[in-house]
Amino acid sequence: MTDRRGSSALPHAGSRRRALQHAADGIWDVLVVGGGITGVGVALDAAARGLRVVLIEAEDLAFGTSRWSSKLVHGGLRYLATGDFATAVESAQERHLLMTRIAPHLIRSLPQLIPFGAAVDWRQRLGGTAGMAMGDLLRMRAGTPRSVLARPRMVRATTARRLVPALDERHLRGGVLGADGQLVDDARLVVTAARTATAYGATIITRTRAEHLHRDGAVAIDQLSGERLEIRARAVINATGVWAGAIDDSIRVRPSRGTHLVVSAASLEHPRAAVMVPHPGSLSRFVFALPSQLGRVIIGLTDEDAPGPVAATPTPTEQEIDFLLATINPALRSPLPREAVIGAFAGLRPLIDSGARGASADISRRHMVTLSPAGFVNVLGGKLTTYRRMAEEAVDLARDTFGLAVGPSVTAALPLVGATGAAPGDTPPQLRQRFGADAATVLAMAQLGNPSSMIVPGVDVLRAEVEFAVRAEGALTADDVLDRRTRIGLVPADRDAAAPAVVELVAETLASLTP
Repeated sequence: MTDRRGSSALPHAGSRRRALQHAADGIWDVLVVGGGITGVGVALDAAARGLRVVLIEAEDLAFGTSRWSSKLVHGGLRYLATGDFATAVESAQERHLLMTRIAPHLIRSLPQLIPFGAAVDWRQRLGGTAGMAMGDLLRMRAGTPRSVLARPRMVRATTARRLVPALDERHLRGGVLGADGQLVDDARLVVTAARTATAYGATIITRTRAEHLHRDGAVAIDQLSGERLEIRARAVINATGVWAGAIDDSIRVRPSRGTHLVVSAASLEHPRAAVMVPHPGSLSRFVFALPSQLGRVIIGLTDEDAPGPVAATPTPTEQEIDFLLATINPALRSPLPREAVIGAFAGLRPLIDSGARGASADISRRHMVTLSPAGFVNVLGGKLTTYRRMAEEAVDLARDTFGLAVGPSVTAALPLVGATGAAPGDTPPQLRQRFGADAATVLAMAQLGNPSSMIVPGVDVLRAEVEFAVRAEGALTADDVLDRRTRIGLVPADRDAAAPAVVELVAETLASLTP
């Protein structure tokens, strides 16, 4: 494949107005509505095939479901347990592509331990061991080497405690250790994919709401100025997730709320592996304690129906918080008290409502790509791991329906920006973890003082990252930086500590970009 990439910088505050005017000029090949992982994946797939692409997003990139995940790149273990083999196979295949070709700089192999202690009965031990073995068959089928994801194995209690020191040693009889993929951050994947789409020629504009979609484009409103504009396109793709039903009343979405807790890594004695504790009485559902960036552990997740109006920022319930603590605590030597929870977040899964009764946890995670009676393409459902496949199918349907003169998708072999090459060895390690080979670019673009300094003591985010978010990643406000480019905002105390410095640095950067 010929590399014909240009600049990967997203429109910033100084160039956004020109991007809006450009969006309203001429006829695009593809208009994408929605700036989550599915929407930016569609924009990347279409642009990489040589199509003229514009994407509009009502808020900010990764504003909705895409930033509220468990930050895992799943291999399909849970889907095997529920008999959904097609989704399991697809997940393992897409995980393989993400970890070996597309975004290896953003994903690491995460050891996952099911401890054989008082919290896990004999049926769950057998089921978990068998499930990990079947998951390894999926790994082999996808072609993922053991150097990327180690095969599962039984471990002794001493090994389990070495990996997760906070485990209760009483009655601990070892466990089964597997591996899965873990993103450094889900919102970072979205922004990186968006920058890659821009490098292939896509125009991506946030704070632009689609008021009405039709066969040939959309009426949109600039959320900052209130100006209305008409965007014309040969094909329109609705990738708005849980809001898809508000745009097209021919589809029904059944949102499901997934809640996570944030605790400090110190409160669990700095685990080196994730802990998987089955839901009481379940063989297929688990609560995870996942070591994460910035010295945090994320504990999740729930799967609860969320009827009614779709909330812009879903709120965890106290019952869900209590459930997560009550499930993970029996595996720990010192149970986590409520005050150990330093943050909590919830996201809404855009599940397809088939009309079937039953719990949301039993609804299929298969995605849907279909043509609306109004003449545009809907892409809905699925999982973060399978975003690339969803995007490919959506662009294929648009191509075949509207006669777009392009060939097949190329994204299975297309690395995201930062995935190839290496940053200099003296580049700060946290930049290499979050930007890969692009880490040096983050520092090189900084024009304000002390770019390699932390934004505030105790928060492992550099001043250069804040500036880069505004100059190259489309951040328009301090909230964009705190809540989506850096994830400082997952912990309210950290957010409060960092906000004044971020506000000041964002304002200085914006001033330098404004003509």
